[in-house]
Amino acid sequence: MDLKDIKAIIDLMKKNSVSEFELEKQDFKIRLKRSPNGGAMAAGNEEALAVAYVPPQPAVAVLSSAAAVLQAPTIPELEIKSPMIGTFYRAPSPESAPYIEVGVEVNAETVVCIIEAMKVMNEIKAEAKGVITQVLVENAKPVEFGQPLFKLRPA
Repeated sequence: MDLKDIKAIIDLMKKNSVSEFELEKQDFKIRLKRSPNGGAMAAGNEEALAVAYVPPQPAVAVLSSAAAVLQAPTIPELEIKSPMIGTFYRAPSPESAPYIEVGVEVNAETVVCIIEAMKVMNEIKAEAKGVITQVLVENAKPVEFGQPLFKLRPA
């Protein structure tokens, strides 16, 4: 994360009156905090902004101003959609374990489910690299063309 990204987060915090923001990725951590009374959190009345980034150590930023808690911006998730009409199956057979579970990392070639169409079992691949965050369809239920099956956080 570079200084431009940090400034963009600070601008979003000001615009949306966010009092605290924290982001943690592998070996990087950033925390932004604003005082509730609008004054500076550091000594004096000027706005304070302290940014430190030394990989793999955490980065910290502090900003003063008014406060209200809102949701932090998130990385948009991708949807794995059904390429056909058919019946959705999470596993190759009723006795088998599901192809994937929530929290599993997948790549473009990972089979995530089967869709049965006209007695033919079609393996559906993730087609993207990331982590499965949600299963959107129940096992053995019908699906439509383009219907979201899974949510995936890109890696």
